[in-house]
Amino acid sequence: MNFLITIVTFFLMEGITWCTHKYIMHGLLWSLHRDHHHKDHDHALERNDYFFIIFAIPAIALMYFGSKADFNYLFYIGLGITIYGFAYFFVHDIFIHQRIKVLQKTKNPYLLGIRRAHKQHHKHLGKEEGECFGFLWVPVKYFRMYFKRSTTPSGNDNNSR
Repeated sequence: MNFLITIVTFFLMEGITWCTHKYIMHGLLWSLHRDHHHKDHDHALERNDYFFIIFAIPAIALMYFGSKADFNYLFYIGLGITIYGFAYFFVHDIFIHQRIKVLQKTKNPYLLGIRRAHKQHHKHLGKEEGECFGFLWVPVKYFRMYFKRSTTPSGNDNNSR
């Protein structure tokens, strides 16, 4: 059951991330997120990086209080949030924004689709008119160009449609 709580929390975080990104980061706390879109700084860290701390606090609190109560469901909810946070850091900061140079030449269609959707998100410099607020799940149109459709049993591409 604890594993299920962790996995369900991880996947629910995608919806929470979408809402938080759209309505808080591009809303009330745009002052922290703005430099992430504008790159108007000359240092490695951004004000946007404070969100790491802001989002880690509930996860740490849940894990702490859950561990004090014999590792109840609160701990596993916090664990799911933490695992999502690690995934977010790896995909967003390391893979997409290349803070550490890895997977630069990937041909993985899923990763390329996520990178493309994120670039589409960053084409908007203001907080309005944004799109693609998700992280692990983005609109299918961003994946289509990277997945080859096969319509014959031999596996030959048929892109004539």
